[in-house]
Amino acid sequence: MIRSWMVIAGVTLLVALGANFITPGDRKWFKRLQRPRWLTFEAAIPVIWTVVFVCGAWSAYIIWENNPGSTRTWIYMGLYLLLEIVTVSYTPAMFRNRSLRLGTILGGTGFIIAVILAIAVLPISGWATLLLVPYLLWSPIGTYTTKVMERLNPQDI
Repeated sequence: MIRSWMVIAGVTLLVALGANFITPGDRKWFKRLQRPRWLTFEAAIPVIWTVVFVCGAWSAYIIWENNPGSTRTWIYMGLYLLLEIVTVSYTPAMFRNRSLRLGTILGGTGFIIAVILAIAVLPISGWATLLLVPYLLWSPIGTYTTKVMERLNPQDI
């Protein structure tokens, strides 16, 4: 029997793979951009996002298991999915459009969706909300970093 956590993990993984739709030219564009001097943790970013996504999927699982299959729960699942799609689209959208501003907009949009989701699920489960905290902490850091990169690379806004 397929368990709900398997479905949630599978959907999370499939959507996350969408971040890989970038070309070598896209990578080359991004690598040539100037970065702030304080950006010393760039190598850790994939690990950080992996933790954030695992926590988000676990949060979704808790909400699903609270009231599986209800209309309200499906709406929450839609919000989780929207959050992941917006988050995952950051890299390919920014790279393909060669636009740091688009990255900043997507980062800010993801944060707003995460705040709405955290507030919405709080009455259902404090744990589900707590598992969204890594996103709520990390997303503004990534968005701010992209915004600073906009200033350092005005030709790539």
